[in-house]
Amino acid sequence: MEESISGFKIRGTWGDVVEHGERVTRALRDLDVNEGDHDYADAFDEWNEWRPKSHERMEADVSEKTAEQASVGEGKGEKAGKNPDEDIQTAGEKLTESYEKLEDDDREGAVGKWGESLEYVARAADSAGRKALRAVEDTVYQRVMTQIAPYYFDNELVSANLQNTTNGDGEETFVFEINVNDDDLKESVSERLAEYEDTVDRWHVDTEKETENVEAVEGVEAPEDEERSKPSSN
Repeated sequence: MEESISGFKIRGTWGDVVEHGERVTRALRDLDVNEGDHDYADAFDEWNEWRPKSHERMEADVSEKTAEQASVGEGKGEKAGKNPDEDIQTAGEKLTESYEKLEDDDREGAVGKWGESLEYVARAADSAGRKALRAVEDTVYQRVMTQIAPYYFDNELVSANLQNTTNGDGEETFVFEINVNDDDLKESVSERLAEYEDTVDRWHVDTEKETENVEAVEGVEAPEDEERSKPSSN
């Protein structure tokens, strides 16, 4: 592993990439970043979902998750559960109320209703624009952007990018760089990673458990185990 101001970087096979992601994730978990009352708890969950897994492939799974993570977020109207048509209708109602205020000689009230009407118009336009972008961005990103840019992740806790290269022998090699955006936390993660290097002889990479056959035989659902890397000093 290479460590620099830009993050923790590794070059190697897909297994090396998966292990690198697990080590950083384990370090963050050991520092209680995943705890519900931590400022970065939600950001940790987002990272833990995106990071490459042993059963995944970059061109399919990581590409899809990167496109989803980069997706245009919801605007105020969408978060309120309103579509653009509903907001336009409400804007019209507010405009009508504004005229009624004027007829009642309530200029202050009229101005207030007029302002509310404009807010709903703007919210409707914002919602419509976001939906239009989402209609094309997934296809554009997965088919175009990932051909010229690395697969990346970015939130307030972690920034990461993943690339693959092919050498002269046709052998595929991956480059995975992870940066912890909080400098104090990054230093603590660095210390944890160094401890793993000194104490862990072999890292047991998490694999997706096959539970369908067990559930069919037993007639019950398999319990959900917390996804966790399992270092071993044996």
